[in-house]
Amino acid sequence: MNQEIRLFFTALMFYTRIPCPSNIDHNEDALDKASRYFSLIGWIVGGFSFLIFHLSSFLFDQSIAVILSLAAGILITGAFHEDGFADVVDGFGGGWTKQQILDIMKDSRLGAFGAISISILLLLKYLALSSLLLNPEKWYLNLLIFISYHSLARLTSINIVFTSKYSREDEKSKAKPIAKSFGLNEIFGAYFFGMLPLALLIYHNWQFIFIAIPLFILYYHSKRYFEKWLQGYTGDCLGAVEQLAECICILFYLGLWKYI
Repeated sequence: MNQEIRLFFTALMFYTRIPCPSNIDHNEDALDKASRYFSLIGWIVGGFSFLIFHLSSFLFDQSIAVILSLAAGILITGAFHEDGFADVVDGFGGGWTKQQILDIMKDSRLGAFGAISISILLLLKYLALSSLLLNPEKWYLNLLIFISYHSLARLTSINIVFTSKYSREDEKSKAKPIAKSFGLNEIFGAYFFGMLPLALLIYHNWQFIFIAIPLFILYYHSKRYFEKWLQGYTGDCLGAVEQLAECICILFYLGLWKYI
């Protein structure tokens, strides 16, 4: 049990800005094993974002509450996945070879492709969540929506680790901390924590199960695309998939909500 707690804090330390005990392992092996808790991090980020939304909705208009909740999610993760998304769009938008793409992705400066794409992404999230989220009296459904889209997005992303290979980068890389190997415990943990919030939504309405279709399409084609150009994935690639999966979940929930 003590080992599992340490692995959980390892995941928390790498994937959020939440302070952790100073004696937590931060080596590559610990990070690989901590991937079993990657989806659980989605519970924490989603729960914190919901809390900010819920409290803010009593003081401000719902649209302002949504903006504050998005800001809370970015703050608690340090824009970890958003940065990866912008880097990937910059890299694939401006590079024509593997090395060019990787070089652009390593550049800390934000290019036009990345700036425009991250602006559109955040605007899309804001508009969709503003239309989707219910009034404070339905807080339990709002909570499930927040937690499920964060956990499912992380599960979709980590699936690429489970089925593809890491694209080696040189020593000058600014690569993010990333899991590169796994076992059955990592797969079970990622799926358990990723699917449980969705199961509760399915209990509310069975049609939520169909979110698996667009998420699988995203996973499959992203994996093929990265393997075609990079012969594998990088940390930025996983961040990009996570952000796209978040948008897919929110838009799917919004579309479903209009017909149930």
